[in-house]
Amino acid sequence: MKKYEVKDLINIGIYTALHFLCIFIVAMIGFIPQTFAFAGILEGFLGAIPFMIFLTKAKKFGMITIMGVLLGLITFLMGRPWPCLVIGLAAGLITDLVWMKADFKKIKYGPLCCGLMMLWLAGMGLPLFFGYRDSYLANLEEGYGKEYVEVIRSLTPDWMFFGSIIIGVIGGFLGGLFAKRILRKHFAKANLVE
Repeated sequence: MKKYEVKDLINIGIYTALHFLCIFIVAMIGFIPQTFAFAGILEGFLGAIPFMIFLTKAKKFGMITIMGVLLGLITFLMGRPWPCLVIGLAAGLITDLVWMKADFKKIKYGPLCCGLMMLWLAGMGLPLFFGYRDSYLANLEEGYGKEYVEVIRSLTPDWMFFGSIIIGVIGGFLGGLFAKRILRKHFAKANLVE
């Protein structure tokens, strides 16, 4: 296994921050309650762009896994429950394995990697489901009011947890296709092949 260099760690940090920032910006539309359940497709789409660039830098196994751990940690520090750490790790590891299968260079695997990486978003949605729902919605009601919470409640039945994961993965895949197309010259310079 190749050792990490300082530039690898810097790239992980920079692209984790850029990826999270893209997701966070789109998540702001969730403050419009009617868009809350479907923001994942836009989050995945926009977050895929810096992630595709990161793939050109991720030439060693574990770099994507570290990113997943960092995203899970950020999510946890934002007040999400501890399983988001496991979800971040799993998303990064699965994506890392696929990128390794692509020899860290076959960009045709890029959109699939973008979609898989969006699995970490499941950690963001955890408070709305599986035993966290009532306390999370009570906290939301304090800040946004009862009407807002009722719309959120109606748009997020239990099955929507899995629906939101699928929506995020699709958004990431589509964003990966878009990024692959617009960043073609960048990929050529990085010697990434189809």
